[in-house]
Amino acid sequence: MTADASAPRPPPPSPSPSAGANPEGIHDLRTAQSSSEANPFASGSNGSVLRFAPSPQENSSWSLRSLQDYMTRVQAQYKVHEDAFVQKVKDQLMIAREHPTETFGIVVAAGLVLMQGPRRFLLRNTFGRLVSEQDRSAKAELCLKELSQSVEKLKKDSKNMLLKASWGEQDLQRGHAKIRAAGREIQRLAKSIYKIESEATDLMDGLRALPGRTALQLRAEVASMASDLKNQRRELNERIMKISELGIRV
Repeated sequence: MTADASAPRPPPPSPSPSAGANPEGIHDLRTAQSSSEANPFASGSNGSVLRFAPSPQENSSWSLRSLQDYMTRVQAQYKVHEDAFVQKVKDQLMIAREHPTETFGIVVAAGLVLMQGPRRFLLRNTFGRLVSEQDRSAKAELCLKELSQSVEKLKKDSKNMLLKASWGEQDLQRGHAKIRAAGREIQRLAKSIYKIESEATDLMDGLRALPGRTALQLRAEVASMASDLKNQRRELNERIMKISELGIRV
């Protein structure tokens, strides 16, 4: 009896293909297919989990709901910012009503800045004046540089002219001395000529007392010589007068 219990049982006979289909087995297969279609996460024969793939209708409905939620949040944020802006404008209007003078000044300043004509006028009289002052400073520096160069050149030329003047003064002093010496020599020569002229006159007076043709010829020669001496003495006296006119004492 123990041997009969431990002996393996023979496997049940497999249904033949020609045998008829079991109605209960067909019902169980349809039930399993319907349950697998209803539950997309059901495991297959190899134990892997199937992923859910949404349909296009479900995708469009989800996008529409997301867009509606986003628009709702944007409208809420816009409402918050709009209320804050309106409150800020109200506060500024209240401040302007309480301080009309400052408000008028701010409005005038804003108008001057925003309007094209006053803005150009302000820019021309502020930045333009600064630029013009910079240009004037640059031009003044350039003029100062040129003036310094001109002054240096004039100093150099003046030094050279003073040196030449000193040389000329020395030459003038030497010439002055030479002219004075020449004037004295001329004066001495004029005196000598005057003496010779006097002697010639005395000789002519002596020849007048002698008779004869020879005395007449000698007297004529002496008279011509005396006339030449007189002309030379006159020229020397004129030169002495010119030297005196130069301020040189002879």
